[in-house]
Amino acid sequence: MPSIQPAYRGVFPVAPTIFDEQGGLDLDGQRRCIDFMIDAGSNGICILANFSEQFVLADDERSLLMTTVLEHVAGRVPVIVTTTHFSSRICAERSRAAQDAGAAMVMVMPPYHGATIRVPERAIYEFFATVSAAIDIPIMIQDAPVSGTTLSAPFLARMAKEIANVSYFKIEVPQAAVKLRELIALGGDAIVGPWDGEEAITLMADLDAGATGAMTGAGFPDGIRKIVDAYQAGDTELAAQHYQQWLPLINYENRQGWLATAKALMKEGGVIASDALRHPLQPMHPATRAGLLQIARRLDPMVLRWGK
Repeated sequence: MPSIQPAYRGVFPVAPTIFDEQGGLDLDGQRRCIDFMIDAGSNGICILANFSEQFVLADDERSLLMTTVLEHVAGRVPVIVTTTHFSSRICAERSRAAQDAGAAMVMVMPPYHGATIRVPERAIYEFFATVSAAIDIPIMIQDAPVSGTTLSAPFLARMAKEIANVSYFKIEVPQAAVKLRELIALGGDAIVGPWDGEEAITLMADLDAGATGAMTGAGFPDGIRKIVDAYQAGDTELAAQHYQQWLPLINYENRQGWLATAKALMKEGGVIASDALRHPLQPMHPATRAGLLQIARRLDPMVLRWGK
């Protein structure tokens, strides 16, 4: 059985991986990024996710980033480490290493590779059971279109009830609110953390459906906190007002800037020296950057002031 854990709630943005202009890891910049995210009100932080460009990192870089971030955070906020891998064994080993390094939780996608390699439901169940057996901290299942794997609400609820550490779910598929409601109804107390994702583009609907956490981009946690805090305090009208205020920036990240958004904002605000993506990812188009900064300046998020 899993050890007793706190119920994690609130805003847990995905930290970008900071590179220098030559494409190498910038660990000093990474530490500044983390400090900003905490100062901006993040309830916790997720690392090594897709918005962290985890797919361009070597295994030794993943390990270095994980230990660097966890040592630098030093318990100030809980840290979720993404440990996704196609292999059940390797995912379990990554998850155990994350736990040993101080992770509060691991986030894992169902096993997939490329556009066509998938495994059946029975193998997915066995995969998560293998990961769970290796650790004592919660597992968040990331249910996102990028895996190309359909995870029905009844199947997710079954895993929550039957696999010890499976208890959090980041739902970022179409009609996420409908799925969250079904998952909560079917899973009951086994669903410790029904969470919103996809840069908060459906945040209000997901909060209405029962979401207790939001995993967003890292550029403006202070803005997302205003929405979530008001909602969790019971003032849904104030939450809606904040959502309407911040929605243009949320939408711009989700539909235009993508994973380059947080870095562009951080560079503009002096948090980091370089907003480089690692090739073959392409830099943000100058016109896209200009549009992003125009919208952001109207809102005056902390990111534009933190490093100046």
